[in-house]
Amino acid sequence: MSQQQRIYSIKEINKYIRMKMESDSLLSEVWLRGEISNFTHHSSGHMYFTLKDEGSRMKSIMFASYNQRLPFIPKEGTRVVARGYISVYERDGQYQFYATQMQPDGIGSLYLAYEQLKQRLEREGLFDSARKRAIPQYPKVIGVVTSPTGAAVRDVVITLRRRYPAVKIVVYPVLVQGKGAAPSVVKAIRDLNRMNEADVLIVGRGGGSLEELWAFNEEMVARAIAGSRIPVISAVGHETDFTIADFAADLRAATPTAAAELAVPHVNELRAQLVQIRRQLKQGLLRLSQRQRERLMRLRRSPVLVQPKRQLVQHMTRLDMLERRLTTGLQRRSHIQRERLGRMSQRLARHNPQEQLIYAKRRTDSARRQLELRMQQILRQKQQQLGFGLKQLDALSPLKVMARGYSLVYDEPEQQLIKSINQVAPGDTIKVNLQDGQLQCNIWSIEEADNDGEGSKATRA
Repeated sequence: MSQQQRIYSIKEINKYIRMKMESDSLLSEVWLRGEISNFTHHSSGHMYFTLKDEGSRMKSIMFASYNQRLPFIPKEGTRVVARGYISVYERDGQYQFYATQMQPDGIGSLYLAYEQLKQRLEREGLFDSARKRAIPQYPKVIGVVTSPTGAAVRDVVITLRRRYPAVKIVVYPVLVQGKGAAPSVVKAIRDLNRMNEADVLIVGRGGGSLEELWAFNEEMVARAIAGSRIPVISAVGHETDFTIADFAADLRAATPTAAAELAVPHVNELRAQLVQIRRQLKQGLLRLSQRQRERLMRLRRSPVLVQPKRQLVQHMTRLDMLERRLTTGLQRRSHIQRERLGRMSQRLARHNPQEQLIYAKRRTDSARRQLELRMQQILRQKQQQLGFGLKQLDALSPLKVMARGYSLVYDEPEQQLIKSINQVAPGDTIKVNLQDGQLQCNIWSIEEADNDGEGSKATRA
């Protein structure tokens, strides 16, 4: 192997092949016809399938951003015509078809796409009668969205001029079949809504085959009609079958001529209505005049106008009665108010601050006297308790005991009360407290008492 020869990775070769295929003018935009097999609609929204014919097959994919606009739902075995490009999936080194557009192939598939779109839009509520608006009874301006060269526009204009010459007609020319027909119709509806001049729109074309009428089965046309602020009459010339536009419109007409007849009243009918209204108005005025004349005659014969003084007498009598009732009522009310005032004065006198002060002073003096009496009682009780306590304390006083001949003996140095002979020894100095003085004494000897306290048991000297 030459040292100058480069070795490529599999990824680099697959990438090179992908770039070559994507730069090829034929493979970068190609239409394929085939039958769908191995169809999988992934949770991400992408569609994975195989396109096959009698001699070969090709793996294909359609991303969610493209298949959301499909007018039908692909299924296993559906024959389709698809547009897209061919490239290489680098990881697997496998080329596949990337679809960007798809439509059913053949009449049977068109009916399938029609039914699927109709059911889906019906579930969304796009065809509900509750959202449909009434067509104006006397429109001033009518917008006509159709081909400018077909018989439909001529029939609509002639019918409108014949039935209602006062109406103004705005014709918006569009394509009614072919690839660009649906976007053309959608643009016309939106432009007329933006101009906001027309009172009602007639959208349609003359008759034709299913393929020729297919633009009015497109989802974008149905949504544009349903989203129009101006009421829409569909006028697709196909009496036996309905298009998707017929279901989405506010009113469906079998032909463009029928749409014009539904859009405006007939001038002769209006003239007949005016004659009838004029006749009814005249008869009504005559009846009203006759009733007013009869009422005037009854008023002229009325006693009020014939003998007005009698009416005055009745009113004067009633006025006198009301005056008496008013006087009696005022007197009764005055008496009630005086009684009420007397009761309020008595209550006010009872609540006079000066009277309240005198009453409070009396209560204070009474409370003071009761307090002084109570304090004197408590003082006498305390004095009695103190005298009794003093007597008890005096009775228990050591001095009283000493007065009967008893004395207290203390250790001279430590001033401790001597209660036993074991606390002293011969030769110790002691202090004897008597009732009337003290004695300083020395201990010469100690005698212990026996157990009975009588006689001596031992002597210490």
